Amino acid sequence: MGEIKVGTASWTDRTLLDSGWYPQTADTPEKRLVYYARQFPLVEVDATYYSPPAERTTRLWAERTPPGFTFNIKAFSLLTGHPTRVSALYKDLRPDTDKRNLYPDDLPAQAYEEVWTRFLAALDPLVEAGKLGAVLFQFPPWFTIRRANREYLLEVQRRCHPLRPVFEFRHASWFDGDNAGETLDFLRRHELAYVCVDMPQGHRNSVPPVLAATADLAVVRFHGHSDKWTSRDIHEKFGYRYSDRELRDWAPKLRELARDAAQTHVLMNNCYRDYAQTNGQQLQGLLAA
Repeated sequence: MGEIKVGTASWTDRTLLDSGWYPQTADTPEKRLVYYARQFPLVEVDATYYSPPAERTTRLWAERTPPGFTFNIKAFSLLTGHPTRVSALYKDLRPDTDKRNLYPDDLPAQAYEEVWTRFLAALDPLVEAGKLGAVLFQFPPWFTIRRANREYLLEVQRRCHPLRPVFEFRHASWFDGDNAGETLDFLRRHELAYVCVDMPQGHRNSVPPVLAATADLAVVRFHGHSDKWTSRDIHEKFGYRYSDRELRDWAPKLRELARDAAQTHVLMNNCYRDYAQTNGQQLQGLLAA
């Protein structure tokens, strides 16, 4: 069985800081990251989806964490086709527009290429320190199963090489009927790592909890089961605390998944107060038992 690393999708959320999970002595960003890295071997950085990181920031992350610690970085929204705030773009690449949000086609080709170059280059300090695990490409609900989108997965793989992109879908078409086998076969054939999800069902962006390793890295993200999944308030959307019973049911499934991969990353994304951290620590204990 390959190594399983458990972590959370945030260590700086305001509600987490208010929850009391951090000791009072962890009163600066540096001390909080140091404390977090003592509890978990892995973290996912979601802030990079909203605004691309600066190289000086990723260098600090690398310096403040111990050897063997792993960062997964969420891809900038423009690179996954999500609406992107003009103000989130690099200043010198912002187009002169009245639009509030932009999509890739709204930028000149050269500017779009430059976004890719700068985003990936900012991760160099993590690469140099051996601390970059994967780059998460979470696609929007309108990213359906069709040839152009499959080709984009391969384009992302080429652009990121030798870094490791991992792919999360938010449209059920990828797993409707025979599409499930087609999707997994395509990912395996091209050694593209699939991100398994646990999330509320019955919504337009719901994907079933299909557990499968399609490359040497397997990733599972736990989004919770909030009955307010459609809320625009992210704390209502992700404010779900897994029960001990739920986590006990998941532990053997994760061990089984890990048999098919060299490494498995398990991320708790139920980021409200200390829900993710507490559930992550519970799951670590169950997997170690």
